[in-house]
Amino acid sequence: MRHLLFTACVTVFAMSSAAQAEYQKVQSQADFISVVNGKKLTRPLVELEVSPTGAIRGTGAAWKVSGKWVWKDGYFCRSLEWGEDDLGYNCQEVAVNGAKIRFTSDKGAGKSASFSLRRR
Repeated sequence: MRHLLFTACVTVFAMSSAAQAEYQKVQSQADFISVVNGKKLTRPLVELEVSPTGAIRGTGAAWKVSGKWVWKDGYFCRSLEWGEDDLGYNCQEVAVNGAKIRFTSDKGAGKSASFSLRRR
């Protein structure tokens, strides 16, 4: 049940194709780090920090979120745990639009989740 709630929180805001055109794909690890360094990634019920050294931590619907990430072949590849649930490994396309960042699972072919970027 918690897994379904977290998934709903992370994927509830699907982007229309017109809105997607405003986002620019992040091409490199250095660019990704410059976008997320010193920021919190927030959306309703979710607050995450993605460190330049490969750690992910935060909360989702009041449960602890933790994981690790690497940049591989142009994608953000992460393993993630939410509370007691292992959400697995997934490589995601990353795109930015001003103070927004969007992650699209399955190398850009899956569901998207957008976050606001806020200073810590």
